[in-house]
Amino acid sequence: MGVLWSCLSRLECARCGRELPADRPAGLCPDCHGPLLARYDLEAAGRVFRPSDVAGRPTSLWRYREVLPVQGPAGVVTLGEGWTPLVRLDRLRERWGLAELFVKDEARLPAGTVKARGAAVGVSRARELGLRRLVIGVAGNAGAAWAAYCARAGLALTVFMPADAPPGRAAEARLAGAKVILVDGSPDNAASQAQRAGAESESFDVSAFREPYQLEGVKTLGYELYEQLDWRPPDAIVCPVGNGAVIAGIWKALNEMETMGWIPGRKPRLIGVQAAGCAPVVRAFEEGADECRPWADGETVARELRVTDPPAGFLALQAIRETGGWAVAVTDSEVRDAMRLTASTEGLVLCPEGAAAAAALDRLAQAGVVLPGNRVVILNTGTGFVDPPGPTEALPVVRPVQIPPL
Repeated sequence: MGVLWSCLSRLECARCGRELPADRPAGLCPDCHGPLLARYDLEAAGRVFRPSDVAGRPTSLWRYREVLPVQGPAGVVTLGEGWTPLVRLDRLRERWGLAELFVKDEARLPAGTVKARGAAVGVSRARELGLRRLVIGVAGNAGAAWAAYCARAGLALTVFMPADAPPGRAAEARLAGAKVILVDGSPDNAASQAQRAGAESESFDVSAFREPYQLEGVKTLGYELYEQLDWRPPDAIVCPVGNGAVIAGIWKALNEMETMGWIPGRKPRLIGVQAAGCAPVVRAFEEGADECRPWADGETVARELRVTDPPAGFLALQAIRETGGWAVAVTDSEVRDAMRLTASTEGLVLCPEGAAAAAALDRLAQAGVVLPGNRVVILNTGTGFVDPPGPTEALPVVRPVQIPPL
């Protein structure tokens, strides 16, 4: 008998529950237009796939292959993604009286962003299903990641991103051979333009939650966290929330691990963090709503959080509520202060979105959501150097000094 590679069994609509086969390209649910999720035969996976089996495998996200959709090793497109460090923050831990405080640092991934996880699995599965031309609407980071993996796989990619996205991201995508189209407005408008372009051409739209497989790459964050913590759950995981993929992916991983009998019933509280200038998930959480209303004129220095109508907002809300979590918004000033604080006390330069997660700890401690003695993980979703206005605004200005000759 050959080695079992993937236990993928079907696709399932996250809204209406309709099931579809997983052996062909799929976008949104044909009935309700909800996002499709990959589902696995977790009973079978639980019999042949245990934490002890994972320990000796290569340190990449593909170590969890049984619960990933790619059907065999020949389908894997890789740039060495996964297994990012879990960095202990001992000096900042004392600020809130926590037992342990960690940053899961996704800046070490290819293209310097958590989006590399989704791109690796999404591109691998797209190629495996015979797709050759892709289109995507992004805030910025995902464009660079998808361009890199499409180049690796030999696929053509068109990227729509806001005109005010970090210039480096557009340059990276172009350098990797993608066609980049800058559009006015927010990431939501870029996604709409990508949808239109995909419908008018032979390109398949892989924008967030318009295909089912990039979430599978993102969910490996949850598996990695548990493995790196010796399978002991933290009390809380603090996640920046833009389109909702990171918090929804971790929640999916928690549910899968529980079903396979890997972890006990207690789950960490998932805490979603948004910018005060664009906080549709936080507003819906505070209103007790199950769906997000679009946010008008979202604006923030944390550009990856500037998603006014998150496609997985309802999944983010479910993840937060079902784990007893919370949702909180922080100001741009708090983001800048957190960037400075983390860099000056721990030597770690967070991206603005990761800094938002760090900034939230003050509010969470004041509200009693995070308590002294808790074990907490915050997510840094990308490099702090890709968008110069972020770190430049966060750090003091250094002026040249005239030194007299000796």
